[in-house]
Order: sequence, then structure tokens, then C-alpha cells
Amino acid sequence: MSGRYRLFGSLGSPYSRKMRSIMRYRRLPHDWVLRTERNRDEIAHLKPALVPVLQYPDSDQMKNDSTPLAYDLEGRHAGRSIMPDDPCHAFFSHLIEDMADEWLTKAMFHYRWTYAADIEYASHWIADDSFPDHFGEDRESMANMFGERQVGRMPMVGCTPENAPVIEASYLRLLALLESHVGLHSYLFGSRPALADFGLFGQLIVLATDPTPMDLMRKHAQRTEDWLRQLDDASGIEGDWLSPEDQLPDATHGILSMAADIYLPFLSANADAAKTGAESFSLKIMGMPYAQDTFGYQVKCLTDLRQRFAALTDEPRKRATDILESCGAISYLV
Repeated sequence: MSGRYRLFGSLGSPYSRKMRSIMRYRRLPHDWVLRTERNRDEIAHLKPALVPVLQYPDSDQMKNDSTPLAYDLEGRHAGRSIMPDDPCHAFFSHLIEDMADEWLTKAMFHYRWTYAADIEYASHWIADDSFPDHFGEDRESMANMFGERQVGRMPMVGCTPENAPVIEASYLRLLALLESHVGLHSYLFGSRPALADFGLFGQLIVLATDPTPMDLMRKHAQRTEDWLRQLDDASGIEGDWLSPEDQLPDATHGILSMAADIYLPFLSANADAAKTGAESFSLKIMGMPYAQDTFGYQVKCLTDLRQRFAALTDEPRKRATDILESCGAISYLV
């Protein structure tokens, strides 16, 4: 491997795109390896069988799960960090990234597997990436198989017709917030991208490709779409973090308010259901009904967020508390 990482992923995977953009920004030598039927056996031993998978330099060691990978790379490589220096801002960045991974991904899944044009497009895109040697009827068969499988999974992740209004409203709300702020030198925590920016990027770059959410983005948030293309390879970006004394951008504060209105109540309701052994839960989000099956992994997400908040001390803790109180989020984290 000659000191280079190998990053196995899929162009249709938001987590793969997140990880690749992080490695590009950090200028970490790597080869991008599109996961296909030809190389699937190389990573088949990893469970769960998800991309991205990172193979470490001059080693057979492989790991998956984009967020732990991002933190692991922070420990291995100095310079061009994606973690803000200020502990308060670093916590907020993690919270936003977590919301992107666990809530914004519902918008990606919803649009991709609800509307006919998106199902047609995405199923063939993924088939072409995963099975590049198949053409004609074989290609159609692979696309149909994958599309049917994903559509069948929609209720499991909360992407039902009943939940569609709140999922779509949250997507448009996020676009409006980003559109007012982002640019080549304008990110959520300074003039350089943070983990939060990359988390949002991963989901949004895919939403900017699938037909229906792409049309919505181009109608309501073209600047945001331009920002996504820029962030795909930000290896030439140099910038600074906001200082602790700087006021958070309105967009950043607005996204934290989204976490208070949408993501944290969702995590809390899921955790309450898991505690009582309930198989499903429901709540109102932005005044609209939302319901889904209880999901154990997202119980861990809430526990992790609470532990990270509890680890803040002194002035960063006070500042984070004040901002979270102003957003209405503090009760979910203590």
C-alpha cells in the first residue's frame, strides 16, 4: 500500500462520501476503491457489512463506521483537524453531525425510495456502481432487486407516508438555514470545515443527485448545492476556527434549534420506548405526527451525546448550556 489508505465505498452512500471528503480535506494519502462485486470479498469479513471501509496503510487492518473513523484519524494525524479547538463548538459540531447521520439520512432514504423517478434513477445508479459488468436484462434485474429491497426497508427507518410531511419539512428547513450562510470560505464553525459540515455534506451531496430532492435544492438553495460541490474536495481550503468569544452564525444556531425541535425529541422518545420495552413510539415533531419502530442504536446515540455534554467543564460548559437553553435543547441532554 506504500503508506496509503484504501477507502472502500459507494458513490451513492452518504457515509462514504462524507469519509472521502474528510480525507481529501485533511490531505491524507488514500486510494478511493469503489465497492463492486469484484472486490466485495476483500471486506466481507467486517460486520455489519457497511461502507465506508478503511484499510490502514501497510496493514491488513480494516475498520468501518464513518464517525469513529473520523475520530480515529484525528488521533493518528496532526494538522488540518476537523474538530474545533473550542470544546463547546466541538460538542455542537458532533451534535450536528450526529443529527445528519441519524435524522437527515431519513430525507435521503425517503426521497430516494418514495418517488418513481428517484427509485428508477437510484436503483440503476447503485446497480451500475456495484455490478459494473452487468448490462441489458442483467442490469435491469440487479436494479429491480436492489430497489425492491430498499423500498421494503422504508418502514424500519421511519420512512412511511404518514411521516413524509415532517421529513420533507425538515429537509427544506435545513436548506433555508444553510442557504443564508454557506460558501467557499464560510462554514458552521469558522472559515474551515468541521465534522458537522462533513456530516451534512454526506447526506446532502446524495440528495443533490437524486432527482426530486435535487430539484428542490436547485429551486430553494442553489448556493448550498454549489457549496457541496466545493466541499467534495476542500484540500485547497485554508481557514480558521471561530474563537470562543465569537457569536455563532445564525445558521449554526438555527441548526442547533432544529436539533432541539426535531432530533433530540426523536432520540428521547425512542429511548423512552426502549426503556419500557415498547416496539414502537410516536411523537409530534414541528406540530406533525411521527412514528416508527424503536431502534436500539439510536439509544446509544442519545447516551453518547449526554456523556459528551457531561464531559464539558467550566466556561465551555456554561457557554454550551446557555446556547442550548436558548434553543430549547438542554432538557434532553441533562
